[in-house]
Amino acid sequence: MAASTSSAADAVVTSTRERILSEALSLFAQSGYGGASMRELARRVGIRESSLYNHFPGKAAILEAIVSEHGPASSADRLEAPRYRQLAQQPAAFCRQFALDLVEQWSDPREHQFQKVITAERNRVPGIRAKFADHFYAREQNLMTDYFRGFALAGLITTTDPREAARLFAAGLIYVRLEHYVMGAQASPRPKVIEAIDRYLAFFLSLIAAKDADILDKKQRKKGETRGKAASD
Repeated sequence: MAASTSSAADAVVTSTRERILSEALSLFAQSGYGGASMRELARRVGIRESSLYNHFPGKAAILEAIVSEHGPASSADRLEAPRYRQLAQQPAAFCRQFALDLVEQWSDPREHQFQKVITAERNRVPGIRAKFADHFYAREQNLMTDYFRGFALAGLITTTDPREAARLFAAGLIYVRLEHYVMGAQASPRPKVIEAIDRYLAFFLSLIAAKDADILDKKQRKKGETRGKAASD
């Protein structure tokens, strides 16, 4: 009975923490970090201002937690997940999965809010720029490099520098994001984004001569043919 009561209490704490971070992200994007007050945040969450401090010692800690759960941090978490580890011998499948997961992330309104907040505040809040750039980007980049190094050592790709191959892969995806989610008046339709991703992946995988690229391409073509037949019926 005590264990079940404790679990219920933990769930409430987690839920409140998630609500605080969600509302804080929205508030920081709307009013800026400097213009956002703990009082307004508490009002939005539906708790007393004093209760916020049961979860976070202050506004800076809330922003730090937001940085820890979005952007490069979320990509790094995915790279450590079992579903990526099982692609450690499949470079083309790995690259496609990573790209498709990024499309989902880019399409999330919370990601748009996060990018707005981090762009505005990374130079104003002490420690956030270093934490964001050095810790989270470095973690994502190191994990990506490890995958590409493994592909190279196994003879699954051709590259003289796995680190630069990983950086090139990421750089191309960044340009796709800029073109379809950042620079235009509105985000491109998903099919157009996927088309751009597929075009870039085909080019990049040919550059590194990924051994499983042909197999993946055949599977994608077969899927497209199956969809075409279903549509014509």
